[in-house]
Amino acid sequence: MYLERYHDIRMTKSSIYRILKRLGMHRLPANQRHRPLKERFKRYEKPIPGHYLQVDVKFLEPIPGVIPQRRLYQYTAIDDCTRIRILRIYERCNQRNSIQFIDYALTKLPFPVHSIQTDNGTEFGPQFHWHLLDKGIGHRYIKPNTPRLNGKVERSHRIDEEEFYKMMEGVVIDNSGLFNEKLQQWENFYNFQRPHGSLAGRTPFEKLQEKLKELSLTEDTL
Repeated sequence: MYLERYHDIRMTKSSIYRILKRLGMHRLPANQRHRPLKERFKRYEKPIPGHYLQVDVKFLEPIPGVIPQRRLYQYTAIDDCTRIRILRIYERCNQRNSIQFIDYALTKLPFPVHSIQTDNGTEFGPQFHWHLLDKGIGHRYIKPNTPRLNGKVERSHRIDEEEFYKMMEGVVIDNSGLFNEKLQQWENFYNFQRPHGSLAGRTPFEKLQEKLKELSLTEDTL
């Protein structure tokens, strides 16, 4: 997907595999290796952008070289249909910042949100819950100890770890504002440029355009 999108090079999977094997790079990490079909989770997605939003918090390790050491928290909202994401770094994980983040996300998303799903963390407690209901947005908690039910946001955090934070290793940023600038660049790349295997090589924005076109044609037909 990358070769075709960015370099206009088309190669068969077998050719790519032979090259990777020659370079000793043909084995995937254990958590990404092939699993029998019966062991895989069934993929699903909502048919309309904004119908369902998964929200979660990624706990970042203490910033190295900074005394006293403190953690930062990445809030993430991902649309179930298009995989469009909104990201923001906060210095505390609490209901106040959860409310600030969701208000921020709602202003950035290019479509209305009907329902939000979170885990049972205290940062998504009663104040956050009623704030959503006051906005006319439904709020659903997943069952305790079932992070797979928030699978899309959990998977996106793994991508962050493998592709964004890996690139940031050795870089000390003791400023959440500057960190958010870097994260904004990554968010833009993720939404507008990065091809996704789960979207058949499309970007989330391309998926959004496709869905809006489908919905427009459906309305015209009706």
